[in-house]
Amino acid sequence: AGRCGPAHRRRTVPSLLRELAEKRQLSEEIVSLLQAQFSDLPRELHSWRQMADYSPEMRQFACLLHLYHIKAYDYLRKILPLPHPYSLTNWLSNNEAAAGFSSDIFLRLQEKVERGDQAYRYCAVLVQDVSLRKQQEWDPQTKRLTGFADLGAGTLDADEAPLASEAIILMAVGMSSPWTAPLGYFFVSSTSGRFLAQLLRQAINKLNNVGIVVLAVTSGASARGAETARALGIRIDPKRTQCTFQHPPGSARSIAYFFDVCHALQLIRNALQCFQKVEWLGGTMWWQHVVELAALREQRVLEPCHSESGVAGSEGSYHLKVNLATLLFSEGVAEALEHLQKLGLASFQNCSGTVKFVRLMSSLCDVFYGGGLYGKDPLLAGNYTKISNLFDEAKSFFVNLTDSVGRYIIKSKRRLGFLSFLLNAESLKWLSSNYTCPEGTPSHHLHTHAFSLDPLEQFLRALRQACGSSGSPTCAVFQAAYHKLLASCSLAPGSPHRSGSASPWDISLSRRRDLTLGSIRAQYRPAPARTVAAEYPHSAGLLLPSCALSNALTDLSLYTRSLTCTAGWVAEHLALDLQCEACLASLFEADESRLRCRSVLYIKKLGGVSLPSASVHHVTSISEQVLNWYGKVGGANKNTKLWHLSLEQKVFQELLGESPLFPTLTNHLFERELSIDNHYTVLVKEITRCYLNIRTNPAQHLNLKYPCGRHRLKRLKGNHLFPSPLGICQSS
Repeated sequence: AGRCGPAHRRRTVPSLLRELAEKRQLSEEIVSLLQAQFSDLPRELHSWRQMADYSPEMRQFACLLHLYHIKAYDYLRKILPLPHPYSLTNWLSNNEAAAGFSSDIFLRLQEKVERGDQAYRYCAVLVQDVSLRKQQEWDPQTKRLTGFADLGAGTLDADEAPLASEAIILMAVGMSSPWTAPLGYFFVSSTSGRFLAQLLRQAINKLNNVGIVVLAVTSGASARGAETARALGIRIDPKRTQCTFQHPPGSARSIAYFFDVCHALQLIRNALQCFQKVEWLGGTMWWQHVVELAALREQRVLEPCHSESGVAGSEGSYHLKVNLATLLFSEGVAEALEHLQKLGLASFQNCSGTVKFVRLMSSLCDVFYGGGLYGKDPLLAGNYTKISNLFDEAKSFFVNLTDSVGRYIIKSKRRLGFLSFLLNAESLKWLSSNYTCPEGTPSHHLHTHAFSLDPLEQFLRALRQACGSSGSPTCAVFQAAYHKLLASCSLAPGSPHRSGSASPWDISLSRRRDLTLGSIRAQYRPAPARTVAAEYPHSAGLLLPSCALSNALTDLSLYTRSLTCTAGWVAEHLALDLQCEACLASLFEADESRLRCRSVLYIKKLGGVSLPSASVHHVTSISEQVLNWYGKVGGANKNTKLWHLSLEQKVFQELLGESPLFPTLTNHLFERELSIDNHYTVLVKEITRCYLNIRTNPAQHLNLKYPCGRHRLKRLKGNHLFPSPLGICQSS
């Protein structure tokens, strides 16, 4: 600390704080909180200098002042004997699951580094806030009031102290291996970008101290995220982008900054929706094309003569159906728009500009999420040239986008989503050129999962489950849930949090659910009540347990049709909630010769019910056999969950050793280390469960109004021919 002159000796700590407030280096709120919380601290400056050690109150005072305003802290260090900011890192740490940095997590990370585990050499730091319910509570164990702000150095529990309204959570994510480590949390009543910037620097300090190099920081693409970036020294300007910041300040070590990709996509979606059309040199993107695609009604496709049999039409008919699980910014949407334009549908004429925009965004998503031309690891050295060219194209594209009156989008109030992608592109290029190993080198490469908040969202989802309530938790509930989750936290790569069963891919799909065609349809055409096709109850009645015809099976062809229609209803029912485009497409018998992308499906129908795929039909057939074999066993309570689980188990036993199901979902079968809980196995389980529920509780699931008996399926009449090779769609 600097020496004090005569003028300084006459000043007191409260007068210094008031002086800082007048200079607008501290807010009135913080000054009032400091004066109320630390009223017992010495007022005279000389009393501070005479102290041999820092009391808990002085530590708390220093931590709070440093986090909320670094310049004010640096100013007071010239007058008061306040410690160097690096010393505050340990004061912000705690054991167990108290607020602050988790000492146990950092100790375990240090042990892995000291053992020479290269997977823990590099990481990114993610930051996100969680809303809390303001509530003051008495803790009988500590015999203290809780619910106040707590930054790790102690609860701010003065009468004037505000209650905490948010928890700031920090997480480290491996860059070359998918490990995650919750670093800690902080209860705050209000926050700012400058506060988060100081918190991030403290986290980086602690990680550096245990031997881990931080390469990147990721925050939400929000006003607070942008303020945090600027406070760290990031410049978000297409003409003068600064994608890295120095840490420590003034050093030669740089750290890249990313905005969450999902948030950025949502902002771009909002911009397109508000502007309705955006233009650039030689093209126009119309939002209405996307709306028309999402709202497209099911269309019956006229069938040509079958070339082999020469018979016009077929027993069923194909219907064109939009896959509502398709993501807006995907190659599937681009191909669907092109396909519908070729079919001659008036709503999709002149959509080439929309296709170009969607295709560009799809390529950017492939880079940041891993996929498409770049594979699961787009940061491999061999991809650098392709990615760099794509980013240059995107930048030229975004900076020239204008609205309907010629104003540049990049300068409008809807610019943050586009600016986020431009910043992310520069950060990714910087990382690729500085940290990606040359092709063929036997070393780790960098993954892109750390450039979004998906890993942190997976932890937060498990945390919400542990809280046990749907609303915002109180500080006490949050702390108890965090303690429970931390006790089972494993730092091993790819290990899930035990309280949450969702995979990283499921989390990513869930976060992007409002970026699907289904969400767009819901905005413009609210979903009607779920109903069963009018023809379906007639056929479903054949499978009711009380139906004599079902047991006698006097008409095997009719029974087979009935089973097929039931399986088709199962497929339609599951399709309402599926978020995976590939899984939804695999449910139906579809004609893939027309369009290989799964965003538009040509589904075969019979009697108004979609015909299921062969795999769905096989699973339901086995389920029906099991029900016939074991459903008549006496003495068992058939309304218990245990009985249903035993039936499911027997279905799985019958399926073991059978031919592979869902040939289009082979990738899903091997997508996770714990393949027992991937999309492939979950889909088989859900089909079985849905079918058994329908068969054992038909009235509850189908609302059947018809008595059991023989009903004739409605057959499609007429021979439908294509008048041209492309075919014509007509409303069914």
